[in-house]
Amino acid sequence: MITAAQCRAARGLLNWSQQTLATQARVGVATIQNFEREVAAPRPATLIVIVQAFEREGIEFTNGDAPGVRLHVKAPPKPKKKPPR
Repeated sequence: MITAAQCRAARGLLNWSQQTLATQARVGVATIQNFEREVAAPRPATLIVIVQAFEREGIEFTNGDAPGVRLHVKAPPKPKKKPPR
């Protein structure tokens, strides 16, 4: 699904700490730490909630021959036009 390196990169793009990701994904911070250090692989369901937390913020994971991470910046809201007087 995603690699530890992709997880670290996605956090970097969002400027998230491991604690922030854990909070957003509703998992323990030790789960994030162990995954990113490649000490233990999370369960598939845990990876899903991690990916979903990132995707809500505009992160896209690219896989295949060259796994990567992209951030789709949300466009700021357009200012409302003032009605003519």
